[in-house]
Amino acid sequence: MGSAGGKFLRGRWSAGASRFRTRKHSRRCQARSEFIAMASSYSSLMPSAARGILSSCRPALRPSPIVPILPSLQQVRTAAQARKMKGDKTAKRKKGPREFKQKDLKDMQQFALCDAMRYLRAFEVGREPTSSKYEVHVRLKTRRDGPVIRNMLRFPHSVQTESRICVVCPPGTRHEKEARAAGAVLVGEQEVFDAVKAGKIEFDRCLCHPDSLDALNKAGLGRILGPRGLMPSVKTGTVVEDIAVRVEMLRGGTVYRERDAVIRVPVGQLGFTPEQLRDNLRATIDQIKKDAAGLNDRITKEVYEVVLSSTNGPGFSLNGEFRSETSPESSALQGV
Repeated sequence: MGSAGGKFLRGRWSAGASRFRTRKHSRRCQARSEFIAMASSYSSLMPSAARGILSSCRPALRPSPIVPILPSLQQVRTAAQARKMKGDKTAKRKKGPREFKQKDLKDMQQFALCDAMRYLRAFEVGREPTSSKYEVHVRLKTRRDGPVIRNMLRFPHSVQTESRICVVCPPGTRHEKEARAAGAVLVGEQEVFDAVKAGKIEFDRCLCHPDSLDALNKAGLGRILGPRGLMPSVKTGTVVEDIAVRVEMLRGGTVYRERDAVIRVPVGQLGFTPEQLRDNLRATIDQIKKDAAGLNDRITKEVYEVVLSSTNGPGFSLNGEFRSETSPESSALQGV
């Protein structure tokens, strides 16, 4: 076939293809128009989101982002957290126990006084006799928010044999003479002030008469005696009228205070006999019960447990008995 015939055939094929594409495009546009018309007729019956999707037959090049709805979600989450935090603040706090927790004594091993002394003396073997003492720990059954017991006790048998007491009182008065007669090692006003400022604090307790309290405060000894716990004050009961009586009590007794429902008191020297230690223990328990009875009627304090220990030994819970069947004789539990 010649070149003219080939051109004729190619021309007819191109024209036919063009007409086919035109008809196909027309059918596609007609179908699109029908679809849009049908969607428009039902648009009133469909949700707004569906109407938005059917508003165009050609999908968007990029899907609609969901980022704009995140702030609203974040606001809802933040508001919920704020309500939760507010509810936590307004909620009542869980209250702890009103009373101090105590151990059950039913299954606890307890000892007679002589047995406890025998074991404690074994722990003090090789120690200097003057450096070891018997101590009692009186555990109380009491409320956490109640008042504490604080007092001074004089034992039947003196525990602190080397107690040195200083007395600040007007010189040349009967209080000075009575204090010296009772055993005070340093008595007066200016004499005491000069010794303290010079660093010669050779005493364990310091008392003051009310007439000398102003002179003591003007001397400025609080920064020296305060850190050592020797500064007299009305609150601690070391500013008293009866100087001689208090000196005798301090020499033969001690000051005790309740801490966390426990009162700790040294009650005897290591060389005490069981009878001497028993007398001091009895005086301690009786005084603590008297102090507890003198508190407010709404506050109750009871002696729950009595534990005997020593300076270097453990604690032994006492059962209230003086001697058991296996206890040694009193002569074996005295001396050093």
